Amino acid sequence: MSASIGTVDPSKAVLWDRNHHGHDVIGTRTFGFWLYMLTDAMIYAALFASFGVLSHTVNLAGGPPPAAIINPFYAYGETITLFLSVLAYGYAMVALKGGKKSGVMGGIVAAALFGIVFLAIAVTDIGGLVSHGIIAQDSGFLSVFFTLVIYHALHILVGIIWMLVMMAQIARDGFSSNNVYRLINLRLFWHFQAVIWVFVFTFVYLQGLIT
Repeated sequence: MSASIGTVDPSKAVLWDRNHHGHDVIGTRTFGFWLYMLTDAMIYAALFASFGVLSHTVNLAGGPPPAAIINPFYAYGETITLFLSVLAYGYAMVALKGGKKSGVMGGIVAAALFGIVFLAIAVTDIGGLVSHGIIAQDSGFLSVFFTLVIYHALHILVGIIWMLVMMAQIARDGFSSNNVYRLINLRLFWHFQAVIWVFVFTFVYLQGLIT
């Protein structure tokens, strides 16, 4: 059986909308933030590519190999605390959907605290290497190792500062359109750092420990 198709009068057909209905401000700004994260992802990709090349034995320049400087205890601690921070921020976003100011503030506080613990572990790890005379200038491998780990840690620091600013703005202005889109972008940023850490943990710490 063939379905009947109604005729269309071309003179009355609407081919395009001549009226401008405006843009979704939150959606537009979130799209712009996605573009920023794509550029940041390219920087991370370059760092991972450099790490893959410079971690080879011929590029150690007589310095310690990956397995000699990697402490799995610190890496596991950083992984757990960062994932707990992401989970806490997720609860804050759930509270945002319900319009619960106290829930949003509590989730952000918990996320920031776990982020601070992550930074404390990272500083302890890097500080321990430096105290033993292991510095970035020793080899190409150590240069890219310190650069990659510290670059990620700086993103975590920026995220924590962002959270503190958001708490002040929410306390002052509530759930304004500006605060809502900033909370959404912060969620994207924070989840992105967790995804990047999965790659750092896998290719830098686990692979380095095995090799």
